Amino acid sequence: MGFFNLFSKKEQKEVLDQGLQKTKSSVFEKIARAVAGKAKVDDEILDNLEEVLITSDVGVETTVEIIKRIEERVARDKYVGASELNRILREEIESLLVETGNDNGEGFVIPADKKPYVIMVVGVNGVGKTTTIGKLAYQFKQEGKRVYLGAADTFRAAAVEQLCIWGERVGVPVVKQQMGSDPASVAFDTLSSAKANDADVVLIDTAGRLHNKVGLMNELTKIKNVMKKVVPDAPNEILLVLDGSTGQNAFEQAKQFIKATDVTSLAITKLDGTAKGGVVLGISHQLKVPVKYIGLGERMQDLQPFNSKSFVESLFEEDKNK
Repeated sequence: MGFFNLFSKKEQKEVLDQGLQKTKSSVFEKIARAVAGKAKVDDEILDNLEEVLITSDVGVETTVEIIKRIEERVARDKYVGASELNRILREEIESLLVETGNDNGEGFVIPADKKPYVIMVVGVNGVGKTTTIGKLAYQFKQEGKRVYLGAADTFRAAAVEQLCIWGERVGVPVVKQQMGSDPASVAFDTLSSAKANDADVVLIDTAGRLHNKVGLMNELTKIKNVMKKVVPDAPNEILLVLDGSTGQNAFEQAKQFIKATDVTSLAITKLDGTAKGGVVLGISHQLKVPVKYIGLGERMQDLQPFNSKSFVESLFEEDKNK
C-alpha cells in the first residue's frame, strides 16, 4: 500500500491546490502585470519575469537558469506570444525539477530487504521537524510497517516530549533517555531495539541546533558512526526539514546542513501559510537534492510526497473561482 492509497487523488489535489494558493495568487498576479499590454515575449517581459521569480523566492541562480531556457525557446521558435508564457514557464520549471530527481511523487519507498530502514531527520528548531517525523510515522504505519522513533534531540525537553506525544498518537514506540544524554547513545538504543523487534522503519530525531558547522558536523557524524555498529548501512536517508515560509533563510540553512552532513532528501514545510513557495524550486535546483515531501497544513494528509508535475500543475492552474 502506498501513500496515495491512504487518501484519494482528489483529496490530495485539493490539499495541494489549497496549500499553494498564496504562492499561486502572488506569482500569477506578478506575471499578469509583467505581460500586460504585450503581444509577444520580448526583453522587457523577460526582465519583468526575472524580477517576478526572484521576488517569489525562487533564488537568483535558478531564476537565471529559467530565463536562459525561455530565451533559448523564444530564439528557436522565432515568435512566442505573451499568452504562451505561462505554458513555457511551466514546462521549463517542471523540466528543472525532474533533472534534480523530483519526478515520482512516491516519497520514501521502503525496500523489503532493508530492515530496519533508517531515516535520520535533521533541521533547526521550529521548522516542523518533529511534526514531520510524526506524520511520516503515521503514513508508514498505515502502510503496514512497524515503526520506531528515536528521541536523539536530548538537549530540549520539549522535543522529547513532543516526539513522545506523536508516538502515542500514532501508536508507535519511542526510544528516549535522560535529558542531556549522548544523542548517539539514543540512536544506538533505538536501532538495537528496532532490530530486535523486526522493525521496518526507524526515524531518528536529532538536535535542531545550527550552533556552528564544526559542532554540528561532529555531532551528526558521531550519530551516523554509532548507528552503523547496529545497522551497517545506516542511515539509509538523511532528511533535511526546512520551513518554506522563511524563504531564502531556508536556503541558507540548507547550505549549512549540506556542508555538515550528507543530506539525501528534503521536506519543505509550512507552504500553506506563505507566498514563498518558489523556494522549493530554488533549493532543489541549486543544491541538487530532491524534495521528498512538502507540508501543506496540520492534518496527517497535509504532508504529501512531492510530485514535480502535480506541484507545477497546481501552481499554474487557473483559479476557477475567479
